[in-house]
Amino acid sequence: MSLIRWNPMKVFTPAVDVYETDKAVVVETPLAGFNPEDVKISVENGVLTLQGEHKKEHEIEEKNYYRKEVRSGAFYRQIALPTAVLEDKVEASFEEGVLKITCPKTKSAELKKVEIKITKKN
Repeated sequence: MSLIRWNPMKVFTPAVDVYETDKAVVVETPLAGFNPEDVKISVENGVLTLQGEHKKEHEIEEKNYYRKEVRSGAFYRQIALPTAVLEDKVEASFEEGVLKITCPKTKSAELKKVEIKITKKN
């Protein structure tokens, strides 16, 4: 049986849930073990960027893991938002290991509904 060699500097992509409410686009990602101060969030031109690093202070390099599933290291993720948002009003909270980012929709995005007429071609 071979041992898994794990690189602590490995970059990973965190999983995200993106959903929409009447007033906002919400992005949630589990970041258990991360310190919120080590996570940077920005939004520009309709793209939300998440990046950060989890530093293990007591990582022992000599360990020969049989399984290493707890994530640490750096991450970087960009998410194209599905609708226009008020970029200067985006808020983030961190609770029980889950980062929640709320992106308020612009008024035009909230009210925009376009009905499309279907034409029949002969």
